[in-house]
Formats: sequence, C-alpha cells, structure tokens
Amino acid sequence: MDRRALLTRAALGATGLVAASAMGSLAPEAAFAASAQVPDPGAPDPNFAEGLITGRNQDLLQVQGSDGRLHKIQLTGVTSVWKLQPTTIDQARIGDGLYARGVKLPNGVLAAESVWINIVNLDVMINSIGRTGLNLDHHGQKVVGHVQQGITAAVYNGTPAVSDLSMLKVGRHVQVIGAWRPGTNEIDLATIYAAN
Repeated sequence: MDRRALLTRAALGATGLVAASAMGSLAPEAAFAASAQVPDPGAPDPNFAEGLITGRNQDLLQVQGSDGRLHKIQLTGVTSVWKLQPTTIDQARIGDGLYARGVKLPNGVLAAESVWINIVNLDVMINSIGRTGLNLDHHGQKVVGHVQQGITAAVYNGTPAVSDLSMLKVGRHVQVIGAWRPGTNEIDLATIYAAN
C-alpha cells in the first residue's frame, strides 16, 4: 500500500497499518527539509503546510499560512507529532505555529503524516550562558533559550548529539532547533549545532 492510500484510509477512519515513525522522520530538522521540496520552481508544495493554528475541531486543524492561505489539516491514527519531543496532538493549542507534511486529499484537506508544533530553526550568536539557559542574539533580536533537562543536546562539529553543553562558548555562532513559546522571545532548546 502506498503512502497516499495509507493516509487516505487513516483520514477516513480506517485503522492505521503502520507506526507513525515508519512514515518518515519525526526529527525537527525534517520539517525544514520538507519545506524545501517544492515540485515546480516558485510553486507551493501541495503536500506541505505551515502557519498558525486558528481553530480545531477534534482531529481537524485550521491553519492560517504566513502567505495568507487557509489550510485544513486532518490528523490521523498514523500522524506523528513533535513539540520539543514526540508527543500527541493534544498538545496543540490555538496560536501555536505549525508545519505539516502529508498527502493532499481530493477535498483539499491535507492528511498529515508529520506535524511539528512551534518549531524554530535559528542561526544565533551566544551572548551568555547560564545553568538553565542561553541568552542568544538572532540578527539583533534577543532570544532566551531554555535548556530542557533530558532533552537539550549539542552537536559539536557533526559528532553525535550529547547532553554536555560545556563546550559552548560566548561569542560563537550556533544553529539552534527548538520549540518557540508563543507570544514571547523564548524557546525551549532541543538541539544546538556548534563548531569548535
């Protein structure tokens, strides 16, 4: 059975046949890779949506895209959800930012295979380091990055991720992936990519 048939059946209430992770990576980095997969130059990818959650009716999310388009996203029994870590859609709130990848159904609804909530991917400079977080600068904007015990990890020069943040240095540029706290300049840190 192909991906479209699986998601269509799941969207219509059929029992899921595979675990969500079998549909693709839930890693937060996958959301940004998915947004880059545009079928025709300049055309939006019909199988990808992003924006702010403006409404919810059980497993159907309404999302206002940053380009002004309104998306309807159907969550299924095989939809994987990330909000700083793998979770359930019960963690989605109106006002949350969202990226979704899936299959566009004939009625225009996107049957989601993966949903990332409040994800951010920022190139920043470290201004200061504390025990519970980092003060960061993103193009002149102050960002507070909160370290999450048991979740936050660092990748140094492409090595495997580790929980040891002691090699981070003030004044260095890093890439951070995490979950934005809506309405603030704060993020919960998932992964910090640093070159030493």
